[in-house]
Amino acid sequence: MAEAMSTAEPGETKAEAYVRVGKEIAAIVAGETSHTARYATAACLLAHNFGPRFFWTGFYVVDPHKPSELVVGPYQGTLGCLRIPFGRGVCGVAAQSGETQLVADVHAFPGHIACDSRSQSEIVVPVFDADGKIAAVLDVDSSELNAFDADDQAGLEAICETLLTA
Repeated sequence: MAEAMSTAEPGETKAEAYVRVGKEIAAIVAGETSHTARYATAACLLAHNFGPRFFWTGFYVVDPHKPSELVVGPYQGTLGCLRIPFGRGVCGVAAQSGETQLVADVHAFPGHIACDSRSQSEIVVPVFDADGKIAAVLDVDSSELNAFDADDQAGLEAICETLLTA
């Protein structure tokens, strides 16, 4: 059964929206053991609540057969890159370093991979498994320069912390 999606309250701040969406994601995926279902739910709710600023929202998952590569997972938006090697582009750097990448201008990021030419800024947040190993990255692109800030980083990191907890 599909769940109803919440909407912003009048005057809601971005930080408050992340708390609301994070609670909604956690409630919907509680007890769900499929990582695909968990990632798909998060991508959908994030895109629904933060679009059109989030024009591409999704996950790249560590390929169990090629553990130094990310493969596209559940997402909302235009076609994504199919594979990204660790260390390459914003997603690959986040996967290799295990650190969030907040990029105000993707054209100034060395080795940026342009999966969609409209991308101007990007935030990529690592998702870790229960053993602390990188499992995936959450990638959010915007067609606006400098679209992401500390509120986005804190909100997305908090959401990603809950995604592999069944």
